Amino acid sequence: MGYIEKVVLSITMNKQRGVSQLIQDVWKEEVLKDRLMALKKGQTTMEQENQEQLLQAMLAHIGSTDSELRDTYIYGSFYEWILEKNLLDDHHLTELWGYSLNHLLFKGIEEKESDWVFTRSFTSLLVALILARDLADDFLSKGDIEDCQTKLLAYVKAEKDVRGYVPGKGWAHSVAHVSDAIDELVKNPKSLKTAYVDILHALWSIYLQPHYLFIHDEDERLLVPIFAMLEHGLAQKEVIHLVQQMPLTLAALKEQLNEEHYRMVLFNSKTLLKSFFIQTTHQSQYAALHQSIVTCLHEIY
Repeated sequence: MGYIEKVVLSITMNKQRGVSQLIQDVWKEEVLKDRLMALKKGQTTMEQENQEQLLQAMLAHIGSTDSELRDTYIYGSFYEWILEKNLLDDHHLTELWGYSLNHLLFKGIEEKESDWVFTRSFTSLLVALILARDLADDFLSKGDIEDCQTKLLAYVKAEKDVRGYVPGKGWAHSVAHVSDAIDELVKNPKSLKTAYVDILHALWSIYLQPHYLFIHDEDERLLVPIFAMLEHGLAQKEVIHLVQQMPLTLAALKEQLNEEHYRMVLFNSKTLLKSFFIQTTHQSQYAALHQSIVTCLHEIY
């Protein structure tokens, strides 16, 4: 068993060991929605709320299948409080950080297409917000950042539910959301550049899965952290190598998969490469990468 697999196993098998006291008895979704709605409308203030209880409820329902509660009120409020108004202090942010990485990011990871994907996906967005705040306030240690890097990499490798929009429940979008988190991680000067190659390969492998067509701009979101890594020390030759290997990779998969699943991989790969082609056009620093993409596209068509 590899190191990353051991990280996943440790988290999923020991979720309750040393669990933070953040989540105990919490409000029901309807109560939380009313409280957050009142805050957004200015009918009450954070000073008038029990912040500990409010945060408990938000974490407990971060993956609600009520898309309005999940997207607009929970994530929207976290965004406002963490990045726009700085309403949460370092203590609260550190508590949210630890609970998210240790008890929510891998919740239900072993299940196939269950509603737990909303918890995992929106937890990665919360991690992204805290990373963005740390870039300004520097309250997380280098150890915290390295631990996050290890767990995000493990999560990317373990996540199999890559659905975009789920009818009746809204956006799961795990690929887009973890891409946002990794982008913020790469921008952080405390992150380890030595992990960039592993992260690149993990992100790239997402587009080689044979069970889901990416049609919700996942390619554009996935490329953001790849370009961020290129700007922060990832050697361009590492990406070029992956592009050059794509025809052989696809040929091997064609032998292993049935026609339907191979066509999904081919469609996804072409979509990613086309987006990559567009974003490297007229970018002189990526001339070699751009040419490798052109060559690859000619070979796989």
